Amino acid sequence: MPVTARPGAAATKAPTRTDVGVVQRLCTLVWALLFDPAWLPFVSICLLAGEFVLCGAIVMKVPYTEIDWGAYMDEVEGVVNGTYDYTLLKGDTGPLVYPAGFVYLFGGLYYATDLGKNIFRAQLIFIGFYVFNLAMVHWLYIRSKAKIPPVVLIFMTVTSYRLHSIFVLRLFNDPLALLFLYLCIHAVLSERWYTASVMFSLGVSIKMNVILFAPAFGIIMWIALGFWRTVPQLAVCAGIQVALAAPFLMENWQGYLHRAFELTRQFKYIWTVNWRMLDEETFLNRKFHAVLLALHLLVLFSFVFLRWTKPEGGLWKISSPLSSVGSSKYLTPERVVHMFFTSNFIGMMFARSLHYQFYSWYYYTLPFLLWKTNLPTAARFALLLGIEYSWNVFPATPTSSCVLHVCHAVMLVALWPAHSHPPKGKAE
Repeated sequence: MPVTARPGAAATKAPTRTDVGVVQRLCTLVWALLFDPAWLPFVSICLLAGEFVLCGAIVMKVPYTEIDWGAYMDEVEGVVNGTYDYTLLKGDTGPLVYPAGFVYLFGGLYYATDLGKNIFRAQLIFIGFYVFNLAMVHWLYIRSKAKIPPVVLIFMTVTSYRLHSIFVLRLFNDPLALLFLYLCIHAVLSERWYTASVMFSLGVSIKMNVILFAPAFGIIMWIALGFWRTVPQLAVCAGIQVALAAPFLMENWQGYLHRAFELTRQFKYIWTVNWRMLDEETFLNRKFHAVLLALHLLVLFSFVFLRWTKPEGGLWKISSPLSSVGSSKYLTPERVVHMFFTSNFIGMMFARSLHYQFYSWYYYTLPFLLWKTNLPTAARFALLLGIEYSWNVFPATPTSSCVLHVCHAVMLVALWPAHSHPPKGKAE
């Protein structure tokens, strides 16, 4: 008996071949946007535009909390008023403990924000810093040609609560120092060595943590330029430090060296992110500090001797003053970025104390490093989430510190074979 539709019931329309084709094309496009490295530039542009909007919403909706900005302004105000003795420059959080480049940069911000009083304007300026910094990071991922999928860029950009806070809510100097480091790496990729040296030294002059990238920078220059052309680059780095610090050195050179290079700085136990499983006595013990330094140097030199210089025949071959001018065929953009980021990661792993703003020192490098390992994708995301968890527990706990060290250790082990084979270079 034939079945007839009920009166008033709408007939169900079967999907046409055209509808199925549209859905398939849409799924293909979404898949490409997430996993095809060729779409990295397009995804980057979209993310940067979205970050402008997101950061603006954060500034408008999330209350500003004073941490270090007022102290920064007090410190540079002392210089504005004519004090060049570093031992006399201080703010609410203690003495000035950054090199001279910090004074010039935040002195400019002091005037740009109505003598440091216009916090809203400062936050708007830092939104600009944040998006420009992010653009430089994205560009490094693209220029490295490391075939990292766009989903990594998306994850890295939108997931970190801590990085947005460090930039636009806390106005720290740490990410600004890293911005000059990223500009340095771009200059290296363009083989603009004097520009790279200037950018690197300016980064160090804002905060000394940039020196953690120095081992990779030095090895890369030596490979590319040879001994005699590397020496002038080192002179440029040193000369900029002296030039920027000249007024302070002439006033009290001992005070400047002690304060600017943090030779006498004591870190508060309560703020450490990475060693909360230790009691305060052990944390402050000089023997513990010596062990960390020894481990740092041991791991770093292992990478230098057995991994980073392996394609050129080892460190001894490239370190001779009589060696030929470099230009190694294996010094690809991917290898350059990889070495810079690994050098810094090793320093972070064995750091004596990590404060919350220090997350900006290596956050953007972590996805790149993980995607150059042979770890499964699920393990890579698990490590990123574990590290993110550790940096967002406040105050840190023994559990959060242990999670951080486990994630670091797994990454370090995975990074060792990632440097073991020479990357594909220019045609022989």
